[in-house]
Amino acid sequence: MTIRTDSLSRSQVRRVALYAQGFGNKRPTGRVDRRHLRKVLDHIGLIQIDSVNVLVRSQELPLFARLGPHPRSLIPDATAAGELFEYWVHEACHVPVEQRPLYGWMMTSHPRWKSMREFAAERGDLIGSVLDRLRVDGPLVASDLEMRDRPKGQWWDWDDGKYALEHLFRTGEVSAYRRPNDFARMYDLSERVIPADVLDQPMLDERDAKKELLVLAAKYHGVGTAADLADYHRLVHTRPLFAELVEEGRLLSVEVEGWKQQAYLHPDAHLPRWVRARALLSPFDPVVWFRDRAERIFDFHYRIEIYVPKPKRRHGYYVLPFLLGDELVARVDLKADRPAGRLLVQGVFGEPGIDEEEVARELRDELDQMAAWLGLEDGVAVMRNGDLAPALAATC
Repeated sequence: MTIRTDSLSRSQVRRVALYAQGFGNKRPTGRVDRRHLRKVLDHIGLIQIDSVNVLVRSQELPLFARLGPHPRSLIPDATAAGELFEYWVHEACHVPVEQRPLYGWMMTSHPRWKSMREFAAERGDLIGSVLDRLRVDGPLVASDLEMRDRPKGQWWDWDDGKYALEHLFRTGEVSAYRRPNDFARMYDLSERVIPADVLDQPMLDERDAKKELLVLAAKYHGVGTAADLADYHRLVHTRPLFAELVEEGRLLSVEVEGWKQQAYLHPDAHLPRWVRARALLSPFDPVVWFRDRAERIFDFHYRIEIYVPKPKRRHGYYVLPFLLGDELVARVDLKADRPAGRLLVQGVFGEPGIDEEEVARELRDELDQMAAWLGLEDGVAVMRNGDLAPALAATC
């Protein structure tokens, strides 16, 4: 559908945003492979990493949301093949390796890593020693740099060793991937992790790279405010760039119903007549990771409560928004009870005005698919917590 560039309704914004994020596509019905991963990344650009494993680690959920059941080896296999690399972007993220030249300026001058650069300037001997050890011994985890039984002062302690590795990781001299058995970050020289043709590409300067990243963020969001687009790759000092990008025709200015801020539309954004999505969203999915945006687009106030004391939690420990059609209709507190082989619904809460029977029926089907994908053979168990729990339990 043609998009009017003067103004968009909230309903139109939801459809533009969800289509941009890959929810305009039907899930594959046959074999899912790396081609499908590439298509997802073409829509979202990066996958945020999080170690919490009460359900499944967060980086697996955006793929399930868009692809349904799929081989859980897609991300590590693509990393091993040199298609993805890990870097601090939105936060720690899996990123397509061809985008690495956009982050060269971060590797040398990102303001949030000033303290690490100061540490490296003071401890050049330590940094050199870590690099030497990587060259000789190959990949290592931070715990490999513990003092062990050596006298203090002849080896670095764990904290300094970790700090040195993280500095080298941020500067790009060292790259990392995840150890399968415990998810620890494995560090190695970038030349042994990143394909040579990528390492040989020139890095963009800060201004040009930020402009490219803002345009990519607009592509992934479809439409957003300056804050939305800057947040996608955690950029700062971007305000003057938006006028340039509009003048160049790479972004379009647009007004959005109910938004106080100026919005920007990607020129290739698509407005579908409808979005018929159904997905459980990670707390770190790009659809909801910027909570202010989620509230503006979906009228959905969402906060993750992992660090909230249990008596003060409103909805639960690991709560996933449930997307149905083009609306967020429920919140589901999930846990994988691996010893018992069950997917526990510890709480489920509906949004105002929903058709509870329809939402419960669609949610049940999504939960059944998730349980099977995670190998939880005893299926879904629904606790009694939440106003939607009775309707969901009735679908059993």
